[in-house]
Amino acid sequence: MNFIKRLLLLLGVNFAVIVCVSFVVSILGSIFGVESYGEFTSLLIFAFAWGFTGAIINLLLSKYFAKSLLNVKIIDPSNPGPYAWLVQKVYECSKKQGLRKMPEVGIYHSPEINAFATGPSKNNSLVAFSTGLLNSMNQDEIEGVIGHEVAHIANGDMVTMTLLQGVANAFVIVLSRLAASVLASRVDEGKRALVYNVVALVLEIFFMILASIVVFYFSRVREYRADRDSARTVGKEKMIAALEHLRKYYEPYDDQPALQTLKISGANRRSLLATLFSTHPRLEDRINKLRNSYY
Repeated sequence: MNFIKRLLLLLGVNFAVIVCVSFVVSILGSIFGVESYGEFTSLLIFAFAWGFTGAIINLLLSKYFAKSLLNVKIIDPSNPGPYAWLVQKVYECSKKQGLRKMPEVGIYHSPEINAFATGPSKNNSLVAFSTGLLNSMNQDEIEGVIGHEVAHIANGDMVTMTLLQGVANAFVIVLSRLAASVLASRVDEGKRALVYNVVALVLEIFFMILASIVVFYFSRVREYRADRDSARTVGKEKMIAALEHLRKYYEPYDDQPALQTLKISGANRRSLLATLFSTHPRLEDRINKLRNSYY
């Protein structure tokens, strides 16, 4: 599915959210008499605009921010030097996974064994590899990583995850203020403003936590899918070898936590609570899923 189709799909989801919440607001307004209190129509417009516009801006600037935060050096494909093999493998994986334009290939200096893919669309993307990964892995393992990151681009994961966060943000704004308005309408008029502000703040935090669980869940799903597509592209054993290497040697460096969802691996946590708020599945789970597959 290309960028435009994904964009239209998420616009439709946002529209559906607004229609559903508008219906709920009209019912609650008639029951609790809160029509004059929340300016719900304005709230819906604001939540939609803020959640969606913010996500789009973040998406459009994602490649720039990634380059700046990690000081990524882009490899010139016409003169790749010692990285000729890496550029060639990215090109081969891109072609096999149906990309019309090869992503930029970059290197960033970090002891962390990791890589990431980002960019606003399939035809304007970046795959970057840490020096820690390139110095630690062999070619088969690196090829598994390449297949995984290119799969993120081919699947449109950057677009999907960024806009999903925008939808989640819109839900948080609307639901927290809607509930605050309903509760505030039940107290004395002199206390309504205080109750509204306090309840809205508390519920924003609560709903943001719930929304994050949903976003992180889809982030973990996309990791399994990228592992699968890499296995189909470069071979299952190479993808498993890459994950095994990460399982043995990976140590997270949280110098740029904002980029964690973009990378091939996150902290290999074990507790149920930590798993709920993890962008990546446990490496053992990813390895077992691949081993039990027929790719």
